[in-house]
Amino acid sequence: MPLIFYSVAALAAYLLGSIPFGYLLVRFFRKEDIRQKGSGNIGATNVMRSGSKGLGAVTFLLDVLKGSCAVLLCGVCATRWGLGPDVRANAIAIAALFVVLGHIYTVWLGFKGGKGVATAFGVFLALAPWAALVGLGVFVLVFAASRYVSLGSILAAITFPVLALLLPHEPRTVWATAALFIIPLIVILKHHQNIARLMSGTEYRFGKAGASKPGTTAA
Repeated sequence: MPLIFYSVAALAAYLLGSIPFGYLLVRFFRKEDIRQKGSGNIGATNVMRSGSKGLGAVTFLLDVLKGSCAVLLCGVCATRWGLGPDVRANAIAIAALFVVLGHIYTVWLGFKGGKGVATAFGVFLALAPWAALVGLGVFVLVFAASRYVSLGSILAAITFPVLALLLPHEPRTVWATAALFIIPLIVILKHHQNIARLMSGTEYRFGKAGASKPGTTAA
């Protein structure tokens, strides 16, 4: 039973995460391919940078919601199936990981998607809300000071797992604890190009004119 539930949780979470809201919203409302704009990323930041702050905000909200929904729905289903607390915690960890992977490697766009920041934030809100909110605060402060979305995202990702362990929380399984570190690590690794540009001083500052070719700006 646990193996079947784990498999279903992984598949369902991956498919939910794979819904490319940024791509769909820009395609529907502006008749454009967001992959041909700015960084070529389907995430909220690039949607905003393409000239539509409203669509960017909606993209961010929907990407956050799919992360939270994957975790919460998995927990509800595990409870209704009468699974034990450890199995439930492991299934939630699997769902959390796969919804982020679905966003980053969406099956509908040739396994190319976003960098997982908003979806990971949604996951974190469901897993450890206080740590997620502090992480959001870190992002806001860093972004306000530097105008670097990538730097704020990276530092928030570094902050979250530490806070999730330090702040009061219920006992977690090894899988659940591992997910708290693996997901932020994936998000950070997806920013490797941004990290290189930050180190070279060529990273895009949000709100300033920058390169417009896909792959040349921060996501």
